[in-house]
Amino acid sequence: MAQNATIHKVELSVSDMDRHYYETHKLTVAKHPSETDQRLMVRIFAFALNASEHLEMTKGLSADDEPDIWQKSLSGELNVWVTLGLPSEKVIRQSCNKADKVVIYPYGGRTANLWWTKIKHAAARFDNLQVINLSEKDTNELAKLADRAMKLQVNIQDGDVMVSMAETIVHITPLIRKRAA
Repeated sequence: MAQNATIHKVELSVSDMDRHYYETHKLTVAKHPSETDQRLMVRIFAFALNASEHLEMTKGLSADDEPDIWQKSLSGELNVWVTLGLPSEKVIRQSCNKADKVVIYPYGGRTANLWWTKIKHAAARFDNLQVINLSEKDTNELAKLADRAMKLQVNIQDGDVMVSMAETIVHITPLIRKRAA
């Protein structure tokens, strides 16, 4: 018998001084049975870094042809495509052809570093691609915040990110491997 997704209710307050974006998002996030707390929190973190009025979580692991997060225009074009993990060169190429901007968040420490070494030359040809690495230490700290009901505050300034929930604060400095043009 297949397991059902676990539902997480998230109140995500984003204060992004770099983009001058200040908003609270009420999210209902389905955690796939095979998804770890680390991946769930990286998904929420990626949402915060790209937050906008029209940004949405997708089916994620349940759909092969969708990113984890996307933003569509009112006429249905893909403006932003956000993927977590270590996609293949083929998936990167397809994503970059579908959306105006593609953001990949690799995580997992040494594995992510090896992936970047292998993929960076092929990735260089995509002007609309941005790659932002998250350290294993940072994502493990984020995973400790995972709960069925979360009230998260995310503050972003000068590229540094502070995620807080109740008394717990996690400081994260994402490493930008590649900037979109």
